[in-house]
Amino acid sequence: MKQFFIVVLLLCAMHAQSQATTPTLKSILLEQLRTTHNVKDWFVPADSAIAGLTAEQAMWKDGSDNHSIAQLTTHMIFWNAQILSKFKGEKPEAFNGDNKETFSGVDEKTWPETIQQLDKVLTEIEKAVEAADENKLKEWYSTIAHIGTHNAYHTGQILYIRKMKGWWNDERGVK
Repeated sequence: MKQFFIVVLLLCAMHAQSQATTPTLKSILLEQLRTTHNVKDWFVPADSAIAGLTAEQAMWKDGSDNHSIAQLTTHMIFWNAQILSKFKGEKPEAFNGDNKETFSGVDEKTWPETIQQLDKVLTEIEKAVEAADENKLKEWYSTIAHIGTHNAYHTGQILYIRKMKGWWNDERGVK
């Protein structure tokens, strides 16, 4: 798994170099965070993946143990908030260790708030990384890389559901 992240970091570094800047650990991590949040690059970011969904669509389940888009979104919010709190030296929200509980539901009223919460926590992580010094980033680089990869993984699941249900417009994707 560590080799995977080295490859990801090297690819990000190569991309950053093609932009005529010398990559730094901070610039590589920020690029990964931003492309899994709200910058279209090689794949669709989370904000585009959930944009335009109604609460009814977000709550749709296939009748199995698979998660809804809303549950995937709340799960991403939970883990990003956990990492952000720890990164900032704060006490994270209480967690009993049951990951299933991080996939919580929403309703018509809370879905718009959920969309805003995801954007807010992803923006706050980016700001925290931007403000961090090199030593802190050296301690946290693996965790930050993992959270970006985790977000990309669940964003892919969201897009799969949208495409399967006919709720995705390919014009909103990456060309």
